[in-house]
Amino acid sequence: MKKFLLYAMFLASASVFAQGTITGKVMDPEMDGPLPGANVMVVGTQQGAMTDFDGNFSLQVESSTGKIRISFVGYEPKTVQFNVPQGGTVDLGQILLNPDANALAEVVITSIADLAKDRQTPVAVSTIKMEEIQEKLGNQEFPEILSTTPSIYATKQGGGFGDARINIRGFDTQNSAVMINGVPVNDMENGLIFWSNWAGLSDVATAIQVQRGLGSSKLAVSSVGGTINVVTRSAERNEGGFISQGIGNDSYIKTIASYNTGLMDSGFSATALLSRTSGDGYVDGTEFEGYNYYFGLGFRPNDDHDFQFTVTGAPQWHHQRSFAPSIRDYIRYSDEAGEPDIKYNSDWGLRNGEEFNFRRNFYHKPIISLNWDWDINSVSKLSTSAYASFGRGGGTGEIGEINGQRQFQLPRSEDGLVRVDDIIAYNSGQLVPDFSDQPRERIDGLFLNNSDRNDNELNTNGITRRASINSHNWYGILANLSNELSETLTLDVGIDLRNYKGFHYRRVNDLLGGDAYQQTDDRNNPTDDDSQTNIFRETYDADQPWWVFADIDEEQKIDYYNIGYVNWAGVFGQLEYVGDEISAFVQGSLSNQGFAREELFGEVPPEKTDFENILGGNIKGGVNWNINENHNVFANAGYYSKQPLFDAVFINFSNTVNPDLTNETVIGTELGYGFRSSFLRANVNLYRTSWEDRFESVGATFNAGEPNEVRGTANLLGIKQVHTGIEVDAVARVTDQFKITGMLSIGNWEFDGDVEASFFDNDQAPILDENGNPETAILELDGVKVGDAAQFTASLGADYEIISGLDVDATYRFADNLYADFDATDAFGDTDFKALELPSFGLLDVGAGYRLDFTDTSLSFRVNVNNVTDKIYISEADTNRFASPGDPTYDGINTSNRVFFGWGRTWNLMLRYNF
Repeated sequence: MKKFLLYAMFLASASVFAQGTITGKVMDPEMDGPLPGANVMVVGTQQGAMTDFDGNFSLQVESSTGKIRISFVGYEPKTVQFNVPQGGTVDLGQILLNPDANALAEVVITSIADLAKDRQTPVAVSTIKMEEIQEKLGNQEFPEILSTTPSIYATKQGGGFGDARINIRGFDTQNSAVMINGVPVNDMENGLIFWSNWAGLSDVATAIQVQRGLGSSKLAVSSVGGTINVVTRSAERNEGGFISQGIGNDSYIKTIASYNTGLMDSGFSATALLSRTSGDGYVDGTEFEGYNYYFGLGFRPNDDHDFQFTVTGAPQWHHQRSFAPSIRDYIRYSDEAGEPDIKYNSDWGLRNGEEFNFRRNFYHKPIISLNWDWDINSVSKLSTSAYASFGRGGGTGEIGEINGQRQFQLPRSEDGLVRVDDIIAYNSGQLVPDFSDQPRERIDGLFLNNSDRNDNELNTNGITRRASINSHNWYGILANLSNELSETLTLDVGIDLRNYKGFHYRRVNDLLGGDAYQQTDDRNNPTDDDSQTNIFRETYDADQPWWVFADIDEEQKIDYYNIGYVNWAGVFGQLEYVGDEISAFVQGSLSNQGFAREELFGEVPPEKTDFENILGGNIKGGVNWNINENHNVFANAGYYSKQPLFDAVFINFSNTVNPDLTNETVIGTELGYGFRSSFLRANVNLYRTSWEDRFESVGATFNAGEPNEVRGTANLLGIKQVHTGIEVDAVARVTDQFKITGMLSIGNWEFDGDVEASFFDNDQAPILDENGNPETAILELDGVKVGDAAQFTASLGADYEIISGLDVDATYRFADNLYADFDATDAFGDTDFKALELPSFGLLDVGAGYRLDFTDTSLSFRVNVNNVTDKIYISEADTNRFASPGDPTYDGINTSNRVFFGWGRTWNLMLRYNF
């Protein structure tokens, strides 16, 4: 009897301490995905739980009523009331956590942004959210945050501020789309992305989603390798802001301030951010200064309409290392015998003791957009984005010669620097014996710089720092009408209209001691004009071009001047099915690209061509099957008829239309598998991408080192590449405090078939063979590895929360099967041509952070150390020279090769106050 009473008392007491169970699922409403690792606490107690990989939680509570508080780094915490019957269970359903207002999470038109959804959209996708960007990017370049993503290879290239580049499945950004909130930003002429123009994206990004392969974008964008969609959202959040201060190696300093009004009673909301970044640069001679501004204004007059106006830009200037030195020169100018000075830069020197770099980039590319979401009725929605971009700026370099030698051919200082003071001395008439045995002469009383290499007076043309200007005006509108045909079927149709005008010319930046510059290339203003209208004394700076609406017509232009025009008119549509187990889509787009070119120097009188209109488009589709709660499989396939880039339409830097003009053909297929559990999330993808009918024009030197050496271009026709591979990525939550991440990608990227080449000199005249016929050749590239990106990458990382708010992490990255970015003309006459394989390398990054929460504010601290072991490694090579017996080598590579080394050990600290 006593045992029975004791047992009854135990049951009664247990029921007091465990009244019931609460379950629920924590979600990110903007990415439409779960939030694994969110904290769930019963207010006023120590009872708590953490969500699993699917965002689910289960929590036993001691009281039948109360509140739980759900929190996650980078999101606004939420408090939810509960009422659970004794011994029962209550499901609170989906609990949505809104991104923190301080993250500038701007409302995005998701029907335009085309963000992939987990276990629904059948594409290979990786999403990096705001908190990881803020914590781990530090003073790295923006693309490098993606380095642990499968099939991504990001490098700093020469190492200047914003000069990083990124490849997806072996394709660069000319053939991979980059979007900001669904708006394409790849250059309309050459397809390139210059990350220095977008250095501020890390400050305003809520998430970066990488869709590898053809992706799910409905637009006819150049997603041969993949699509990078940067999501920047601000919205009706609580009033607040933050101030952040970061420092790092080589005088790096970054300051950010942001404020958000929240949604006001009037229906308006506003967000603003301003930042400044500066430093000396890790590489010698790469000082920089950049700014970033972001302003968002929202207006929601009622439940049916939502307007969002945003403007963002990042004016900057930075010195560069645009020319890859040879390994021999890295070693030659090193303080450590036999070891390379990986910071060596051959593009700079000292001017009166101050840093002076012949390669200075300066640019400002603001983008302005107005988004309008209109809920027409319960089943139809119209989303429209009108945008404009005004790019102003360019890059500097040398033009002219001294005694027949260009700047990089002149004698250097003992430590390998450009002798800038001596160039100025020579240009101003002083004798510099090892430049020339006599001082330069005046012409009409002036020390006159020019670039005429046919001038017989070799001592008279001088060296000038010129600026190559590439400015543009770009306007566009995107509109998408979405209709829910049924509970499972949705039809989207839309338009994509763009208008682009690009201005390309050179101007004088610095006369370097000369009195004036003589224009020798404008055929509409010949140099024998006695009025001296071609004698220019005016110079133009190379600083941040804040004002982008200045009139360029009156600028004095040298060397070349042409304008490119691109008109784009596209339509697209998508039919999507979303069921309980099966989801699928089929989509297609059709676009007309019109290209025209206006030549203002080379034609007399100036001439504008007619538009060359080229039709293109794509069709693609995919299906996903959720086998059960743990397993899903998907497949997709697509066909692209892709219009060529501008320089493939008008060849040889002229108004000449390519006689072999044809669309490029891209065919992509992919299979994928996903696994989801409370412990493990994993994905496996198999892909094949075929890209053919490519045309490319490349610089080339013929008969190098011979008396009949000719510098010119090679036009390559019929290039085909096939990229295949497998990708694996996984995240394992060992405990609530310990997480492991991993990635493996194995690619096989090769040229398929040989390539036809024709050759032209600098005057665009065909180079003739010994019989007087135009020189042509078949370049035997079949089976040669594609260079410029590692075909094998892997990473392993761990994150551990020591105590609440204090965490540490480490990541090891490995790259192999990396080949030189060779010039295809290197294969001329070589029947056994192959790509030079570079040494593999592995890098270790570590970090630690602490966050202290107060009632309404928080203070966080973060430290990162990249390449902890100070590993010396070659990140890319511009030449393809194999070592013969007796040749000097470094790590097995011929030291005559021109390469870029990756950075050694770097560090950064960040302090952030949220209010």
